[in-house]
Amino acid sequence: MQIIIDGKKIDAVYGDTILETCRKADIYIPTLCYHEAFGGQGRCRLCMVELEKEGQKKMVAACTYPITEKIEVRTSTPLIKKTRRNIIMLLYKRAPNSLLLQKLFREYECQDNSLKEDPAERCILCNLCVQACQEIGSNAISLIMRGTDKRVASPYDEASEACTGCGACALICPTAAIEMVEEGNKRSIWNKTFELLACERCGKLYTTKEQWEFTAKKNNACASDRQLCESCRKKAVAEKIKAYQAAEH
Repeated sequence: MQIIIDGKKIDAVYGDTILETCRKADIYIPTLCYHEAFGGQGRCRLCMVELEKEGQKKMVAACTYPITEKIEVRTSTPLIKKTRRNIIMLLYKRAPNSLLLQKLFREYECQDNSLKEDPAERCILCNLCVQACQEIGSNAISLIMRGTDKRVASPYDEASEACTGCGACALICPTAAIEMVEEGNKRSIWNKTFELLACERCGKLYTTKEQWEFTAKKNNACASDRQLCESCRKKAVAEKIKAYQAAEH
């Protein structure tokens, strides 16, 4: 089916969101809480667009609005620009220590205000870190408290037994709010220190002992399986396939 985005006819897949359709068509819409692995959340609201259907206009979050009929979308109207500017200003006041928010604040020419802020804060409560932890199966962190006290934390702010130190939460965080420190063969995150394992093939430190054991158990792997980083694992698989094909001939 076809829809109209910024005056152009764009092919869209039924059920895809406006954001997914725009990305396929190389139409830029800013996001912070969106990730391809989880889909849209509609939390940060930075992806707001103007939608017109049957003569009626409204603003919707592009990351959560599914395309099921012919619509017209405008991604950069004066109203949308003003809305994004206000959202960025509020997010910046929430997390002024984030380099990304500082950059967006300047780019969108936001005006400062007297709202209270924590100079050290970098978290915008996008929830991506929690989703990543849940997807892996650890559930070591969660959103706690309410209102202005809401934040991401491990249980009782102590080292969580469920945390495997995989670092997925830190890697997916758009504002670098989660601190993960690596020194030598040690990794520290969420008040817990882990031993890093070296790839048996290239020697690169690539994962924690707890994460390797967790993944091995989840995939029903043998304890004797080689400890290989992602790159070396792909090479090993390719070599096995090549050897198998050579044996056949």
